[in-house]
Amino acid sequence: MSQPQSDTASQTTFTPEEYRAALGQFATGVTVVTARAADGSLVGLTANSFNSVSLDPPLVLWSLAKQSGSMPGFLSASHYAINVLGADQRQLAERFARKGIDRFDGAPWKPGLTGAPVIDGAVAVFECEQRSQHDEGDHVIFVGRVMHCRRRVGVPPLVYQGGRFFTDLNWSAPPHSGPAA
Repeated sequence: MSQPQSDTASQTTFTPEEYRAALGQFATGVTVVTARAADGSLVGLTANSFNSVSLDPPLVLWSLAKQSGSMPGFLSASHYAINVLGADQRQLAERFARKGIDRFDGAPWKPGLTGAPVIDGAVAVFECEQRSQHDEGDHVIFVGRVMHCRRRVGVPPLVYQGGRFFTDLNWSAPPHSGPAA
C-alpha cells in the first residue's frame, strides 16, 4: 500500500469549482438516504455518493457533508435505508434535496424491516445497520452492513450527471450484440 499524501493546497493545480465540475462528469444513480434519528425524528436527503464495499459481509457506503443539517440525525441513527430512485421519481429526488422543508410530508414511505423509512417504488432498497463512520476531508463516510435488500426489475433508474437529472435513457433498447459483420 502507498503512503497517504499530506493535505496541502500546494499539491493542487485546479480550483474547487474545477474539481466539482470534473466530478460532475461521472454519471451516478440517485438515492434518497433515510433514517429515524435516536430522538425518533425522521431524516432524509438526496445523495449520489453511494457505493458497494463488500459482498461478504454485505457492506455499502455513502457520504455526507459535515455541515449538513441532517448530520446529527444520521450520526445518532442505528439503521438507515438507501433508496435507489427510478426514472419516475425525479420529483422525489428534488424534494429530498431541498432545505427548509419537511421532506417526508407527502412522500410515499413506510417503516422498513429495520425501522428506517423506506421509499415506496424505489428501484432498490438497502436497509443497513450503522457499522462505522469515517471523518475524511469535509465529509463523513458512513459504512453500513446491509440487513435487507430488495429491487424492482425492469424499472429504469434515475441518473445524475453534469448537474442534471436524466430520466429517459432508452432502457428498453436491446443490448448491443457486438460489431456488425
